[in-house]
Amino acid sequence: MVTSEFGLSVMYRILKKAGAERVSDESANELRRILEEIGVSIAKNAVEMSTHAGRKTIKSEDIRLASKQFSKF
Repeated sequence: MVTSEFGLSVMYRILKKAGAERVSDESANELRRILEEIGVSIAKNAVEMSTHAGRKTIKSEDIRLASKQFSKF
């Protein structure tokens, strides 16, 4: 079994905050899987950006730029 970096209770809170009255275990697990997938993708892009800039340290602007492809706001 693969462990996640995100706690399942956090997924329940996010879904409740979004307006869900009831949350199934499957939906919380699926949200956790998707968010982790997106997070890893953003992190990889941010690492590439910092490396391209000649830095070993990932900065907040790297994360912001890397997350633009997922942003709908």
